[in-house]
Amino acid sequence: MTLRVYLQMPYVQNALLVGVLVALCASLLGVTLVLRRFSFIGDGLSHVAFGAMAVAAVTGLTNDMLLVLPVTILCAVLLLASGSGAKIKGDAAVAMISVGALAIGYLLMNLFPPSGKSNISGDVCTTLFGGTSILTLTKLEVWLSIGLSVVVVAFFVLFYHKIFAITFDESFAAATGTNTRLYNLLIAVIIAVVIVLAMNLVGSLLISALVVFPALSAMRVFKSFRAVSVCAACISVFCAVMGILISAVAGTPVGSTIVAANIVVFGVFTLLGFARGRL
Repeated sequence: MTLRVYLQMPYVQNALLVGVLVALCASLLGVTLVLRRFSFIGDGLSHVAFGAMAVAAVTGLTNDMLLVLPVTILCAVLLLASGSGAKIKGDAAVAMISVGALAIGYLLMNLFPPSGKSNISGDVCTTLFGGTSILTLTKLEVWLSIGLSVVVVAFFVLFYHKIFAITFDESFAAATGTNTRLYNLLIAVIIAVVIVLAMNLVGSLLISALVVFPALSAMRVFKSFRAVSVCAACISVFCAVMGILISAVAGTPVGSTIVAANIVVFGVFTLLGFARGRL
């Protein structure tokens, strides 16, 4: 089939729409997370979501979102709220939650295989690395992605200065009267929702690529927070579109193709940054 034929298919159009919106949200939040040294929170939360999905499958929940989303949001709030006074620091907490949730989820699915599931290893591999789930989206997931993108972009635009202050100096922002706890809570909730939706796009093991690569690529060339945020959003959307289109035509895995596109763009921006520094 040609690319034009693929673009006329409704499921490909839905995949492009959701992929662009999820990539946009992940990139905007990714700049803040990278600068705050929370790059791996995407991995931790995605593994939490995988563990919750395993529990939902074992218990026979028809709608796993009822369990996955609240659990992921709770863990996001706990991870971002762990400050300097926490007994377990942020990076160690992410590592513990990430490995623990992944191991428990896989263990439960093997000990108590869901009814009607004959290929547990195949289902787990699809969940971890992404599969064709982005091409079988429901109307609810599409509208949820649209609503989420509107909320994230509005939050980022309306509270840009607050996010900027919290990102670079949270203590100073609190001293000037900013309710840092509230903003951290809002960021944690949005991150958790983005992570859960992104699992359909790239799988739980590759979600960090949507968060980290666009921000790091933009930082190779630009230095201001505003320029990096805008550039990261453009890079993320471009890589998502190219990854989905190449995957549809070449038959490659969607998530891995999107990550490969991000790696190529990162290499190009690294060369551009090097050339700019030399000039």
